[in-house]
Amino acid sequence: MELLIIIIVLALIFDYINGFHDAANSIATIVSTRVLTPFQAVIWAAFFNFVAFFIAKHIIGGFGIANTVSKTVIEQYITLPIILSGVIAAIIWNLFTWWKGIPSSSSHTLIGGFAGAAIMAHGFEAIEVNIILQIAAFIFLAPLIGMVVAFGFSLLVLYACRRVRPRTAEVWFKKLQLVSSAMFSIGHGLNDSQKVMGIIAAAMIAAHSEGLGMGVSSIDDLPDWVAFSCFAAISLGTMSGGWKIVKTMGTKITKVTPFEGVIAETAGAFTLYLTEYLKIPVSTTHTIAGSIIGVGATKRLSAVRWGITKSLMTAWILTIPVSALLATCIYWVISRSFLGIY
Repeated sequence: MELLIIIIVLALIFDYINGFHDAANSIATIVSTRVLTPFQAVIWAAFFNFVAFFIAKHIIGGFGIANTVSKTVIEQYITLPIILSGVIAAIIWNLFTWWKGIPSSSSHTLIGGFAGAAIMAHGFEAIEVNIILQIAAFIFLAPLIGMVVAFGFSLLVLYACRRVRPRTAEVWFKKLQLVSSAMFSIGHGLNDSQKVMGIIAAAMIAAHSEGLGMGVSSIDDLPDWVAFSCFAAISLGTMSGGWKIVKTMGTKITKVTPFEGVIAETAGAFTLYLTEYLKIPVSTTHTIAGSIIGVGATKRLSAVRWGITKSLMTAWILTIPVSALLATCIYWVISRSFLGIY
């Protein structure tokens, strides 16, 4: 019982760090274009992160991404030490990448840690390979979709506004950026909060199978306070902001204007809503970065700082294996601490 409570607390701490780490995804463009101050931007993004809870519960009517994440490891192999190891590994990698100013994926960190600990405990037969391959594929597909949508949408809007005076257009786009950033923040809340929900659900299902209190037999029985807490934690984290990553996302990939901010955020939101429909957890970091690249490429390919982009992609690819390796080491230590219990 105590171990389950520790896991839930650590998972919510991770969720807070996720919001802190990923605040840049929602606010980088709106801050870099000076539509809102950093303080105003984080309050704006945090509010719509939390609005996503009511959209998921009362409009969508479920938490499909949470269900996918909870099934990353086959249920019979899930134990509380495995989940604990994965969450600790995810927290360590997230804090490290925040410290270095690298916009890595909190989603893939969590999934990599969960899977890595399970592999250490039971071998590769413990993981749902198809689900993990699907998630891994979207390391490349999410930014690609964002990039293509942003590129196409840019051309369409440029054509539609070809006779509008530049100053008038800039005023329009500054106002529209409030809408586009809100849309993206809702997508961020929908996607990222559910990943932690999935981990907590897996822990509570494992607790049920072990006859512990607070356990549930399936994700459908998850108490409402779990979802509420996850969406609240990520909103509070977003309010804290991650300014090092804001700088990378808002200025280092390409110079962003209000027009480009609107396009990038709208394309990113479209991609997140699509993956919500498909119930596939993706990285909001990858999504918005791909969208920024797409909108930058409409000016000219040289407008995108490809050296920075290459560094980002390296970090993205390394996230799952590094998190998995961290989790295997942590599980080795934890499993010996609980020797005779698990």
